[in-house]
Amino acid sequence: MKKFINDPGEVVAQALAGLAAAHPELRVDPDNQLVIRGDAPVRGKAGIVSGGGSGHEPLHGGFVGPGMLDAACAGEVFTSPVPDAILAATRAADGGAGVLHIVKNYTGDVLNFEMAAELAGDEGIAVETVLVDDDVAVRDSTWTAGRRGTGATLIVEKVTGALAEEGASLKDVAAIGRAVNERSGSFAVALTAATTPAAGRPGFDLPDDEMEVGVGIHGEPGRRRAKIAPAAEIARVMVDAILAAKPAQGRTIVLLNGLGGTPLLELYLLYGEVAALLAERDVEIARNLVGNYVTSLDMAGASLTICHADDEILRLWDAPVRTAGLRWGV
Repeated sequence: MKKFINDPGEVVAQALAGLAAAHPELRVDPDNQLVIRGDAPVRGKAGIVSGGGSGHEPLHGGFVGPGMLDAACAGEVFTSPVPDAILAATRAADGGAGVLHIVKNYTGDVLNFEMAAELAGDEGIAVETVLVDDDVAVRDSTWTAGRRGTGATLIVEKVTGALAEEGASLKDVAAIGRAVNERSGSFAVALTAATTPAAGRPGFDLPDDEMEVGVGIHGEPGRRRAKIAPAAEIARVMVDAILAAKPAQGRTIVLLNGLGGTPLLELYLLYGEVAALLAERDVEIARNLVGNYVTSLDMAGASLTICHADDEILRLWDAPVRTAGLRWGV
């Protein structure tokens, strides 16, 4: 294992210290491993909190700031944040209008966010939850009951963040988040496994001439192992899987997301194949992102997310955002 680390047990804490040094507009709570918007809580605004295990950067801490999240909880690598940390983030985000929890569908995350929401309710903080379960690869997985939450989390965070910034009610912000999740599908292919700092070795064995089709963002098994194929064929597998589960409806937001170990040269090549396939099927790409946004440490591979967007979702997608990992219109 060759990585820029000092101590495998301090990777998350020291990474957050580095984030704070690089982005003084953010506040970092080292005790609870939180990243907090610098001006939070914003009075009268619905707060938005998300989080999960570390190793998926820039998700979630990289999406804290005006137009997106108010606070993010960073669990240990591939491990859910604890309820006390989620509660602390909820308090930090609450400006009196309640707080939305955006939760990827993983059993640990779901349970800990539910517990934190109950504790927040006891303190008089209204909480709504949007559960993201966009991964169409498998119905259930080793880490979930139901579909996994992956790339669509970014789109949910962006769209809800924009609506909250306009002063919408907590219930309306939650409703648009659920609509985005319902309209989104994702599918991932891994070419290599991720190496967690504590383990010091790849999370699973994958021969050089094979790929994991439908992999989860922690390396959970997908639909099948297959021989490595040309990018055009891989793109077709991903597009077919998503459109079979979520048929195309008008304009879309397309996210071609790197899993941490794939260069942009290959991601753009793969995006070109995806764009051609969608054009063949009369699916309009109204907006797109290509890059590393919901990673799996150093895993080589990519995920594709397609969100069937309406005018309101596109309007909110285009709204200004200023975070470490996503920034436009400001």
